[in-house]
Amino acid sequence: MKLEGITVLDLSLFLPGPAATQMMADHGARVIKVENPGAPEPTRSAQAFPWQQGGETVMFRNTQRGKESIALDLKSEAGKAALTALIKSADVLVEAFRPGVISRLGFGPEVVHGLNPRLVMCSISAFGQSGPWRDRPAHDTATVAASGVLSLTRSPEDDSGPAIIGVAISDMLSSWSALSGILMALLRRETTGRGDYLDVSMHESVLAASPNILGPVFAGDQAPERLQERTHGGGAMLNIYRTADDRFLALGGGEHKVVTALCAGRAPPEWIAPVPGPAGSAHEPAINFLRATFRGRTLAEWQEWFEGRDICWSPVLDLQEAWSADHVWARDMRWRDQDGNDHIGTPLKFQQEPGQLDAKLPNLGEHTAEIVADLDLTPGQRREILERLN
Repeated sequence: MKLEGITVLDLSLFLPGPAATQMMADHGARVIKVENPGAPEPTRSAQAFPWQQGGETVMFRNTQRGKESIALDLKSEAGKAALTALIKSADVLVEAFRPGVISRLGFGPEVVHGLNPRLVMCSISAFGQSGPWRDRPAHDTATVAASGVLSLTRSPEDDSGPAIIGVAISDMLSSWSALSGILMALLRRETTGRGDYLDVSMHESVLAASPNILGPVFAGDQAPERLQERTHGGGAMLNIYRTADDRFLALGGGEHKVVTALCAGRAPPEWIAPVPGPAGSAHEPAINFLRATFRGRTLAEWQEWFEGRDICWSPVLDLQEAWSADHVWARDMRWRDQDGNDHIGTPLKFQQEPGQLDAKLPNLGEHTAEIVADLDLTPGQRREILERLN
């Protein structure tokens, strides 16, 4: 597999770091999860994440598979010695403490690169390791709010206020940013022989995902008028419509051929012409017509009508419907292990050396004894580490 021979130390919790390192594990990396024996990975907790399969939370199963777990108290002398030894032979270290914490523990970038100049170290935080917001505490929704994206997320029919986005968008975008940066640094290391330090911000990962919505900001020095923008509800062909059975469908493409395929023989020609162009008031007649039209049939009836037509559209599925779709199973984005537990598959589908997902989950500190036995530690240090696990 692509990352065979790469060793990753994962000091992160929750989603951004663990999702990135799991993708690396899926493609052959050895990922060693470093957990505090007194405060382990929070997604292990059924109290915080109540939905479980096979005795483990669904969240833990889909962010931690295929990893090893070592339990270390990084405030203890023995824990610090063990992490030091691990760093000396690792390729990648991922951490997601608040800015400054890893340095206070004694493992800032200068220290780890002194121990191992080839190491690629990645820090993931809400707002980055510098800047006025550096120390502001935040998780996903707050960073998305700070990016301006949350202000745009609301129903085209109900403009009452922002709505929480249904996925942890800043968590996952920063996870992909981290993975991309780590792989770049590993590739460059082949030429220079040196690792690097990567500062990934959840907030900036959302900002960087916004080029299609920044026209008014960059060119007009103003916030967008939401319903004047085609991607925010102001475009007839990029919009959501209610059907007769109170389901919804989404139109997702405004090219001229798509507009004519949808509207030919059905709509007054005076409002077909403006639809492929800029959104806003010119689209209102089309939006009103389509709202009334789609309300005339059930979603099932519209699915039958759309069949075979060259129109970008989809029913708005709920999560259960989406993850039960034949296409999702056929592409191995959902798969079941031999014990009947469900997993999210890898979206990275290589023709050569495809990923091989290991369904095994690590118990807290399960691999501690095995790992510390290979480290340059004193018998007393090994004993202290194992005693703290019990």
